[in-house]
Amino acid sequence: MIFTADYLISRRKAKWEELRDIEFDKEFRAAVADELLKNETLLNEVIKNPEKLIELVFVVVDKNQKTLPFFFNEVQQEFICTLNQAIEDFENGVITEISMLILKGRQQGFTTLITAYQLACTIVNRNFQGFTLADVSDNSEEIFQKKAKFPYSQLPEALKPTEKFNNRKQFLFEKLNSSWTVDTATENVGRSKTINFFHGSECAFWKNGISSIQAALGEALTKNCIKMYESTANGYNDYQKMWDSGVHINCFYAWWRTKEYRIDFPNEEEKQKFLDFIPSKNEWINQRLTWLKNDVGLEPEQLYWYYKKYEGFLDKRLIRQEYPCTPKEAFLLSGANVFDTEKINARLQSIAKPIKTGYFKYDYDELHITNIEWVNDKLNGYIHIYQLPNTPAVTKYCIGGDTAGDGSDWYTGHVLDAKTGVQVARLKHKFGADQYARQMYCLGAYYKWALIGIEANFDTYPIMELKRLGYPNQYIREKFDEYTGKLEKRFGFKTTKLTRPIIISRLIEIVREHVERINDKETLEELLIITRNEDGRIEAPAGCHDDDMMGLAIAYETKEQVDFSQEVITPPSQYQFSSEKKKSTQYDYGEEIVVI
Repeated sequence: MIFTADYLISRRKAKWEELRDIEFDKEFRAAVADELLKNETLLNEVIKNPEKLIELVFVVVDKNQKTLPFFFNEVQQEFICTLNQAIEDFENGVITEISMLILKGRQQGFTTLITAYQLACTIVNRNFQGFTLADVSDNSEEIFQKKAKFPYSQLPEALKPTEKFNNRKQFLFEKLNSSWTVDTATENVGRSKTINFFHGSECAFWKNGISSIQAALGEALTKNCIKMYESTANGYNDYQKMWDSGVHINCFYAWWRTKEYRIDFPNEEEKQKFLDFIPSKNEWINQRLTWLKNDVGLEPEQLYWYYKKYEGFLDKRLIRQEYPCTPKEAFLLSGANVFDTEKINARLQSIAKPIKTGYFKYDYDELHITNIEWVNDKLNGYIHIYQLPNTPAVTKYCIGGDTAGDGSDWYTGHVLDAKTGVQVARLKHKFGADQYARQMYCLGAYYKWALIGIEANFDTYPIMELKRLGYPNQYIREKFDEYTGKLEKRFGFKTTKLTRPIIISRLIEIVREHVERINDKETLEELLIITRNEDGRIEAPAGCHDDDMMGLAIAYETKEQVDFSQEVITPPSQYQFSSEKKKSTQYDYGEEIVVI
């Protein structure tokens, strides 16, 4: 009889269900190993589908520290099917790469599965180069010791290639030219490597962010490399952006797909009491239990497990992240997020597109800016307009600007209706300080000579350039001059250890109470990722930016200095709007180029 892998797996499962004897299973695995060495058809089947080797001869340690045969659970089996389909599609040219994202709840067995899969590939394939990155060193050690080294030690001796272990947490099989390594995600990881199977474990929690790690890996990932990014959610960060990008194969597994997630009731009376409790209140957990019961169709024992988990969290909101019901819910919350992610997410669902996208062009004689024109450019434009300036000029506006600092960030400008606080426009670009100053000049002129407040920490050139150009309305701060002992007035907003928390706190309140005032999608998306680090500082995660947050926060600070008792500012004498040459005082917003 010629044995197939599926037949032998079914025999192993049947014997385990019958005997529950790990020693007998050990003998069975030894016999399977002997069969693999003499049955070329069976060996080729395993080489083509390495996951079959796992269910044939691998063992796993369960939550009770018992050694059991490694049989796939429901979600693991589904994932393997998805992976095999992706491999087939790649080989047939349907897709150009295999990049998979696995979003799941706690302890659903994906790190264990992917580690075993790579180990199987290392054992049966030539020239396999696998690489796993964990979020912290303790987890990389656990992956190596418990999920790789121990299962390998339990394999039949006949299936063990000549291996080398070292302190780098690596399997190296020289004759096969195959290896698998596990390491911790750092900025210099993976250099000088060749990787054709990459696994990022809990990548949403990588300290340096996913983008920086991808940059560090660089050319180490081959063109045909299988990439797997597996994680529970950690708020709105690189992992969430990858999930929403639509360029990866997204795999989500809700918590109830794990059969062990259920609790039996002590008696029927307690069961009925719990079922009566579900519709008794209008709180979030009751609504969620009702939905899970009626729409998803979960059993009472599953609902009871979920409720008990909910009760166990001091921060009740964390259950949505740790045991998500939907991908959207998984990303909705992180304990470290500063801004109200639920409010922002709801706002993003109803946000409108900008009514105009483009930039300003102008005449410049090195002394003055004249003949400002708005250019519509949806493709390359970097200014989004959500509300046109009010005509006649009764509405006052203000603009907050954040400079690019050391050059790695963006120049931003956020325009507010100074009375309502509504965000009416946003500028964002990586141009030079001089170009930024002139675009801010034009933007301010466009919005009735809006009060402009630009950060004065790293780059004061835009502030000085606006002054040189004769811009008539800049934010003024007071600075103590140690030499004269007097308070002096200076242009621009100075971000300090004292002022930064204040303006960010104001923005946090605005998002919580009046998120509808913020109209720019990218600004809201940036606010979603802002966290409080270990030192308590509010900032963007590694590899991300906070330019829009700071620009918007400065805009709201600038708003406090708008003087409504004065009339709208008239242009300086040397400045002449092109529109003044027209008979009509109305702006023509329908043309591709609008002269203001």
